[in-house]
Amino acid sequence: MNEKEKVEILTDIVLIDIINFSKLKSAQQLEIISFLTKSYKKMIDKILAKSGLPLGRLIHGFISTGDGFYTILNPRLKGFGAILGLSFNHFSDHIAKKYPYFEGIRISVHTGVMAEFTDILGNTNYIGQGLNDCARYLEMKDYAISTVIISDAAMEYLKKFLTMHPDFSHLLAEREFKRSSAYTFHDKHGIEKIGYLIWLRKAGIISPPNINFNSLIQ
Repeated sequence: MNEKEKVEILTDIVLIDIINFSKLKSAQQLEIISFLTKSYKKMIDKILAKSGLPLGRLIHGFISTGDGFYTILNPRLKGFGAILGLSFNHFSDHIAKKYPYFEGIRISVHTGVMAEFTDILGNTNYIGQGLNDCARYLEMKDYAISTVIISDAAMEYLKKFLTMHPDFSHLLAEREFKRSSAYTFHDKHGIEKIGYLIWLRKAGIISPPNINFNSLIQ
């Protein structure tokens, strides 16, 4: 095992999941996932241009799930994952207008641990409990369209992020940021989870701060 495969990463994970993707025809699946990928790439490019960050300082990696994808943030931006999830959610209505059969997306955010490994093709990939836990939050039965479900861990890091960046706290207030009370549920393994629904009444894309990357939210 090389050094990269020994190091665990604690960071924000954002999971995008297309609702009822498996029920679509093959041609529709390809059409939706292609459009979704292109749309989110444009959004990431817009965020990078506005923030002045290179890609690697925002995104640590992507993982395709077939019916969506994980976005793994740079660990130095822990707490921003919930805000990125809200920006992703902004695109759902635009996609629905273009494809009538598109039922929307579900988005979960979790702050957890994972590790890098080199796959059989020599590409960097990721594995770990953080990814698994992020997926479990999509099992919450009270999930509502146009919201983002975040874990209790992600909520704590969001609070830390907003304390360090009060201008973002003011921005979220201007966008009428809302959050539910805590939901407690059990995942398919019977493990108790605590999560929150969050949303913006005035949706839009929010870019990250161009932070000092010598600092780190612990």
